[in-house]
Amino acid sequence: MPSIDVLADRLSTYLGKDQVNLVRRAYYYAEQAHDGQRRRSGEPYVTHPLAVANILADMHMDHQSLMAAMLHDVIEDTGIAKDALSAQFGETVAELVDGVSKLTQMNFETKAEAQAENFQKMAMAMARDIRVILVKLADRLHNMRTLEVLSSEKRRRIAKETLEIYAPIANRLGMHNVRVEFEDLGFRAMYPMRSERIFQAVKRARGNRKEIVVKIEQSLKHCLAVDGIEGDVSGRQKHLYGIYKKMRGKHRAFNEIMDVYAFRIVVDKVDTCYRVLGAVHNLYKPLPGRFKDYIAIPKANGYQSLHTTLFGMHGVPIEIQIRTREMEEMANNGIAAHWLYKSGENEKPRGSHARARQWVKGILELQQRAGNSLEFIESVKIDLFPDEVYVFTPKGRIMELPKGSTAVDFAYAVHTDVGNSCIACRINRRLAPLSEPLQSGSTVEIVSAPGARPNPAWLNFVVTGKARTHIRHALKLQRRSESISLGERLLNKVLNGFDSSLERISAEQVQAVLGEYKVEVVEDLLEDIGLGNRMAYVVARRLLASDNEQLPSPEGPLAIRGTEGLVLNYAKCCTPIPGDPIVGHLSAGKGMVVHLESCKNISEIRHNPEKCIQLSWAKDVTGEFNVELRVELEHQRGLIALLASSVNAADGNIEKISMDERDGRISIVHLVVSVHDRIHLARVIKKLRALTGVVRITRMRA
Repeated sequence: MPSIDVLADRLSTYLGKDQVNLVRRAYYYAEQAHDGQRRRSGEPYVTHPLAVANILADMHMDHQSLMAAMLHDVIEDTGIAKDALSAQFGETVAELVDGVSKLTQMNFETKAEAQAENFQKMAMAMARDIRVILVKLADRLHNMRTLEVLSSEKRRRIAKETLEIYAPIANRLGMHNVRVEFEDLGFRAMYPMRSERIFQAVKRARGNRKEIVVKIEQSLKHCLAVDGIEGDVSGRQKHLYGIYKKMRGKHRAFNEIMDVYAFRIVVDKVDTCYRVLGAVHNLYKPLPGRFKDYIAIPKANGYQSLHTTLFGMHGVPIEIQIRTREMEEMANNGIAAHWLYKSGENEKPRGSHARARQWVKGILELQQRAGNSLEFIESVKIDLFPDEVYVFTPKGRIMELPKGSTAVDFAYAVHTDVGNSCIACRINRRLAPLSEPLQSGSTVEIVSAPGARPNPAWLNFVVTGKARTHIRHALKLQRRSESISLGERLLNKVLNGFDSSLERISAEQVQAVLGEYKVEVVEDLLEDIGLGNRMAYVVARRLLASDNEQLPSPEGPLAIRGTEGLVLNYAKCCTPIPGDPIVGHLSAGKGMVVHLESCKNISEIRHNPEKCIQLSWAKDVTGEFNVELRVELEHQRGLIALLASSVNAADGNIEKISMDERDGRISIVHLVVSVHDRIHLARVIKKLRALTGVVRITRMRA
């Protein structure tokens, strides 16, 4: 392990003498603070912060990041307060250290919750200063390099978290070298046998391939020399985890992956990249559809390069990356390559730094909207997908989205309000389903309508964390407003039976009941009633019962319109439709579930006023309702088509169909049909009865 003197010599090549001395002072402070503490390997604890600072020095990070690296475990492991660090080394360094420190003082129910809360805290610190994540990545990298001293269970847990969170973050910040090392170390810890097998296979394959690699390299160099182009040509090594992911994800054999030869050509200027592309396309035939120009359209993490695949000698595929030296540095070290503080404090962030800031801003928005830390970390994981599609707005602006994104993801990427009010989309000027995955190069136009609301079904196909978080947030607000509305109707229904209403009850009495139920505002109480967590009958009794008299059950049913939304559900056991006699069962957390009066599932609680309420259908009820029909008929050709055309002729719609034979002559078909009410259902049944060979039609109920 290099000493502080060796590190100071390295730092003096790019930092001023005063800054190097500040890093030294931070080291001696950490050495004193961690005095007597040892790592699992038996080494003095201070060797870890020193190693983390060395990793940041490789990236040419500024002195404050290096000081934070030296001190990053002081708050967490030694009991020294943040204020003490602030007094010694300044507010900026103290904030960086605090951002990297875990939440050790809090107790969490599960390990997953603890990890999620810690990541959430770090994300908020990242938003203030993005160097927090760079110190954290360096800290995690040294921990991964020294994993072997831990138990196998702990090794696997840390490796899993690294592969799921930290490697994708390194990729998102364009830090290729860090990501590759994370992935290979994580792979070795998670799957030691698989890692060893692939390592040995790669070793053998590289030995066999040496000759052909040299030949291709020579022909590429000769090709550049003929055109008078100066550039460095080198073979590119595939890393173990990358090979493993391709074998698993693309179902390819090891030999198929190793049969592709990869090279990188690094030149001085951007226009030379395109000259090199022309030269190599003249040397070997390019593979159609395999050319990507990431110079004109950089990846979301700032990566720039030209990618092409060629048919080489003897038909072997050759993958070539062409880039400038600056792009090479950028590809390997990402955001750390041209750090903001190298070019002066006041210079505006540009390139990868601006992109990273934008990403962190998005992370903070997710954090503010997420329901809890686990939901937040799930959204972040979704947002860290490495592959992108590039699509255009109608005005020609390029939008970067994860692979598999849909028009709904696009709408939320444009603006939250556009996503919330989205009703349809046009892809390349044709109307398309909102769930259709977008392809690179498509032009996407969103059709929105004022007053439109997100559909819960969108959660089944959106892929971006932003879309998922905002849909959930909008649905929670929608559910709350619908619950309050239903709760108010239920409470007033009970109060009306006793010549009273919510408006006529005194504010003092309302406040007394709110205090008793430990809720702050009336809306919270009404929401609880609408969700079925509190009974309207019991709340009404508390509001009215100044003398604790027993209240009778209210008379008359509550009318439902079918538009109550998320807090009104129709029981799947008996599938009620308008016109059926119905009752409402108040189910905790779900709101009201509507059953048929005759449903056996609620027979025991049918007359309990605290659990069931008499309902009726309003005259203006709207919507479509599913009904299951059992049709017995003689077996004949084109049976399904006949049934479908009959239902369609009665303006019905078949949602689901299944068939089984009772014997060789009679078939039984189960249809789930959507209808408006009982009269509509009667029309559908009448049409089905008119078919030749129909023996019996039965409506299925519980």
